[in-house]
Amino acid sequence: MARSFRIPAVLLAGLAALAGCSDVVNVNPATNAADPACAKVMIQLPQDLGGNALRDTTSQATAAWGDPTVAVLRCGLKPPGPTTTPCVSVNDVDWLSEDEGDHWRFTSYGRTPAVEVLISTTDTSGQSVLNSVTPAVANLPKTGACVGTQDADPAP
Repeated sequence: MARSFRIPAVLLAGLAALAGCSDVVNVNPATNAADPACAKVMIQLPQDLGGNALRDTTSQATAAWGDPTVAVLRCGLKPPGPTTTPCVSVNDVDWLSEDEGDHWRFTSYGRTPAVEVLISTTDTSGQSVLNSVTPAVANLPKTGACVGTQDADPAP
């Protein structure tokens, strides 16, 4: 009679961690992920975001941090046009800010190509992530900036 052994899931997880295995994060590439400007961004991204290590992804010009994933970045998006979406500025890089429930979506504004960062609302600080990735995004050519009502010319 053959004996079967059950290995507890905790032990399997521990073995995977010891082996240095981590699942690759499946991220769809942006339309213009092959833009050479994205390479300048990617090589300057931080290896760690608040204790969350950079992980391998399935697509060019993408990055992900944490296990489970707390932030995902894609470079090569079409730059957004004029919008009423709220805008925040971090070290001279403007970001459109959208609350999507379980995550924030930040899209660079006035940079070509655009960069998108999705950040978990529960697992990390959005401000901390933007502070960490902004220096890399600042390498993209600046083509515009967010403006507010205070920047508009008064009506005649």
